[in-house]
Amino acid sequence: MIKRLQSSLGLLLVSGLSMAQSPVDTSTLENPPGTVQLLYQAVPKKKTTAAVSEIYGQELRKTVSTTFGGWLTGRMAGLFTTQTIGEPGFDDVNVFLRGQQPLVLIDGTPQSFPSLNPEQIESITLLKDAVATAMLGLRGSNGAILITTKKGSSVPGQHIEFTARHGVQRPTQLPKFVDAATYATLYNEALANEGQAPVYSAEAIAAYRDGTDPIARPNVDWQREILENQAPLSRYDLSVSGGNKTTRYFVNLDYLHQAGLLKTEDFNTYNTNSDYKRYIIRSNIEIDLSNSVTTSVNLIGRIQNSNQPGATTGTIFDNIANTPNNAYPLRNSDSSLGGNLDYRQNLYGQTVLSGYRPVYERDFKADVSLKGKLDVIVKGLWVKGLAAINGYQRETINRSKNFAVFRENTDAGGGKSYDVYGVTTDQSNSIAVNSQNRLFYTELSLGYSKQLSSNDNLDIIALYNNDNRMVNSELPFNYSGAAAKISYDRNDKYFIDLAMSYNGTERLPKENRYGFFPAIGLGWNLTKENFLQNKAGWLNDLKLRASFGRTGNANVGYYDYYQYYTTGSGYGFGNTVPSSTTTLQQGTLANPFISFEKADKLNVGVDAVLLKNKLNITVDYFRDKYFDLVQSRQNGSDMLGTEYVRENFGSNRYSGLEVTAGWQEKKGAFSYFIAPNLTLLQTEVLKLAEPNRMYAYMLQTGKPVGAAYGYVADGLFASQAEIDAHAFQGAGILPGDIRYRDLNEDGLIDAADRQVIGNTAPQIYYGLNTGVEVKGFDLHVLFQGAANINKQLGGFMAFQNNGRAQVYEYQTNRWTPQNTTDAAYPRLWLGNNINNQLTSSYWLHKGDYARIRSVELGYTLPSAMAGKARLQLVRVFVNATNPVTFSSLNKWNIDPEGLAGAYPIMKTFNAGLTIKL
Repeated sequence: MIKRLQSSLGLLLVSGLSMAQSPVDTSTLENPPGTVQLLYQAVPKKKTTAAVSEIYGQELRKTVSTTFGGWLTGRMAGLFTTQTIGEPGFDDVNVFLRGQQPLVLIDGTPQSFPSLNPEQIESITLLKDAVATAMLGLRGSNGAILITTKKGSSVPGQHIEFTARHGVQRPTQLPKFVDAATYATLYNEALANEGQAPVYSAEAIAAYRDGTDPIARPNVDWQREILENQAPLSRYDLSVSGGNKTTRYFVNLDYLHQAGLLKTEDFNTYNTNSDYKRYIIRSNIEIDLSNSVTTSVNLIGRIQNSNQPGATTGTIFDNIANTPNNAYPLRNSDSSLGGNLDYRQNLYGQTVLSGYRPVYERDFKADVSLKGKLDVIVKGLWVKGLAAINGYQRETINRSKNFAVFRENTDAGGGKSYDVYGVTTDQSNSIAVNSQNRLFYTELSLGYSKQLSSNDNLDIIALYNNDNRMVNSELPFNYSGAAAKISYDRNDKYFIDLAMSYNGTERLPKENRYGFFPAIGLGWNLTKENFLQNKAGWLNDLKLRASFGRTGNANVGYYDYYQYYTTGSGYGFGNTVPSSTTTLQQGTLANPFISFEKADKLNVGVDAVLLKNKLNITVDYFRDKYFDLVQSRQNGSDMLGTEYVRENFGSNRYSGLEVTAGWQEKKGAFSYFIAPNLTLLQTEVLKLAEPNRMYAYMLQTGKPVGAAYGYVADGLFASQAEIDAHAFQGAGILPGDIRYRDLNEDGLIDAADRQVIGNTAPQIYYGLNTGVEVKGFDLHVLFQGAANINKQLGGFMAFQNNGRAQVYEYQTNRWTPQNTTDAAYPRLWLGNNINNQLTSSYWLHKGDYARIRSVELGYTLPSAMAGKARLQLVRVFVNATNPVTFSSLNKWNIDPEGLAGAYPIMKTFNAGLTIKL
């Protein structure tokens, strides 16, 4: 295990760039058949002073996700993820490291492939502090995630591994809407609240309820009509690796198919479902050309094909929330599509009759490196060259079509007539290249490693790199510069790391184009001291470390320092607007002094291993100040006539505590581990270009970063007398409306009564990874959660879309004259209500949650039985991802991460088989 860790840390010491150390020997990384595979793999980082966390590919496989962010959820301190939609092909997971969105590197080059398969990943390392990221220069402030892919083995022989899994996905939550009769009743109530006459008669409501007139009085459960209960998911993966003393190879093939929830019809000759298929091939080859020269070629190709109905999946789910059950029948009595003047798009028609929109994505990435040992010049000296190229293209084909809808009318004699809305058209056919990116990365590094004496060790690396990027039609731009790192340790007791970089980009003006980013780290292994030698019985390792440094973040726009002009329509003179006149207009104001953002980072940590290596604990405290943040002024005047200049103005503070622990033990055939992690994060806006505020409580400066800002709700008005006695909130306030606090006590509720009302990002997040193994059976469970976070429910209001949208079941517990104390929703209204729809604490609910993120049960055949079939390993397993979520939002059928009106977050159940030859 120590060898495994040190091999990966060799990559880490140069902060995730090309990493010129010896390649990882993956033959040491897989447990031999029949041995314990699940023991928690964490020991203190003995050879670095940096704040880093690491996880290996074997653990990642236990969570079903199409992106690496989903695999990491809940597993590592300092890392928080969130997923807002579950649509196949668009279900990416947002990753935040110590509150920032980190840079992603694959095999040392800054190229992000979020959609990968865990079988090709050796390890994922979080680089958190200044020492770990200083060499990244202008891209180091937000931290980094280093993905290291697998390499071949120098052990003679070929190793083949095949995994097949198949399962289903179901929504974690789907909204529940009221039926047609209830909707009509509540609609009448909303009209009555506004002093208007009802539009639904008692007979009509009864017909909605008993279904006696399904054409004129429909009751259509649209989710049931157009959505399946579940959707299949399957993935197949094949890996082949091997080598000998001079050649090592690793080849991986992966296929993933994720179907959507939309129903389809056999009469279509094409797919109308929200569908996603992914094909990945990776080949990593290393060859020792001589005793001193090694070359490697890493190739990856990825094809992603996704599909959705011509109306688009997003539109369909949005319309589910905007189409009540009584809006129109799915089909009329003559089988034509139902619809009317207010609802001109039939949801069933949008799902299966609107054509389709395939999307094709292609990725290709190649890394080529050559490393040579220069021992003939100086022993321990080496040089390495690296070149990487990446191409990406995304194209969308529009094969959509329109259709007409019909309103059926029945006269007194039973005769039928139809009003038509819209036009049925032929299928359109167009193609567009949505995105086309190219990257070319080069790097030259020089390193020196020497044991100066029996007690002193020195490692030095220096490099120069250039990252050239072309994004769509924009002009190419470069990140370029030099970096170096010096690491010294004495007697494995005292450690010092010095890291630095000097780099920049031409997207900044010449005067501010380059920056210098230094960092220092110190470490002290106390267990090497004489005064702790007699503690070896219970204290196996204890290390203190601290680091401080400055990092940068480019955050550059499209040549913000250059003033540009755009063409526009003519200016008006007097009462005449010369529409045929073309004018030259000033664009966003330029800033010739704009520079990169900066961050000063402090980290103090302790690593300990106790009780005969059974217990390990890592604690990190960090305090990071981000300054010169690029912002546009909020305190300017609209009279300027154009957008304000972007300036280096803002400053934020991020500080927190990270705790990771692990206990592992084996007793005979039984082994188990428990590995919790906890992150406490505090943020503060130190400086913000906000308008002058009349009152201190209105300021966002001094408050948490990204805090929710609005009015403070103080319940609902119970009577007109209560409204009259309260501060004036505007005309038309009625009993049952939201009451707001008059913070400045001036008798008027206005913009001066707003303040910070909640947190949009969690201040606490945690995970608990645990597992047991006995006689071939293994069980893994991962819990994950977040606390001190609020969710804005303003998107889940009744009768939106000008009074034509759905009503959610929980909104039936609304305010009425008979329900004034227990109501969870204000009095009903139609369309817009300026008072009730203000951003306020009334709609801000506790968003804390805890999930069983993943659970897996497996059985591994005894090696003797597998050996009879000439197999090294045979394992069968069943697992689930997101099977259970604990949240106060469950009572409203709302996922704590999901968006209103969007494709739901999914939970996955699958079974699989792994075979190793």
